[in-house]
Amino acid sequence: MKHVQKGNEPLVFSNWKALANENWQPTYDDLSGENKKAVKKALMQEQGYLCCYCERRIDDDDSHIEHFRPQSHADVDSLDFSNLLCSCQNQLQKGVPRHCGNLKGDWFVPELLVSPFDPGCESRFAFTGDGRIKPMDNTDTGAAETIKRLGLDLSKLNAMRASAIEPFLEESLSADDLQQFVSGYLRQDNSGRFGEFWTTIHYLFGEAVVA
Repeated sequence: MKHVQKGNEPLVFSNWKALANENWQPTYDDLSGENKKAVKKALMQEQGYLCCYCERRIDDDDSHIEHFRPQSHADVDSLDFSNLLCSCQNQLQKGVPRHCGNLKGDWFVPELLVSPFDPGCESRFAFTGDGRIKPMDNTDTGAAETIKRLGLDLSKLNAMRASAIEPFLEESLSADDLQQFVSGYLRQDNSGRFGEFWTTIHYLFGEAVVA
């Protein structure tokens, strides 16, 4: 899970909400068309086009707007941009179990759900060379429950992380080659995209950059 630093909401979204009057109050169900597209684009951009939970690549057709605190909760403003993320849309993939936002659903226990908004979220998880994820601290019940509730240890995701790791294990890479490879991977590209499973690569190979 990569830290997501929230930015300002899109102006078109702010302007749409400002149309509220005594006869009409905007709701999330009303959000559609260009307004919804603008919100989703902003979310994907601030996440570097990675799923807010599993960090696999997302695009407009394979993602959905995710309410971190479920909009079904009475005290949640469903149009609060600071509560919005973009999660992968995996329930549409044949043979792939639900995970991330679609598995989380309306479950929300703040003490047990690691938040992508927390700058320290990346340090709560550890990864193995074969793509598995686990709590950094074995006593961290929140990290363990987050992995379970979001399905982050599904075999499919483990395999995808292992595939991302494999090129960095190439024996022909010199120390300098590895350093440049890792450094380049951890930077956003010209389109603002981060490499898939950024936190996994940073955890396993980040020391090569600072060595």
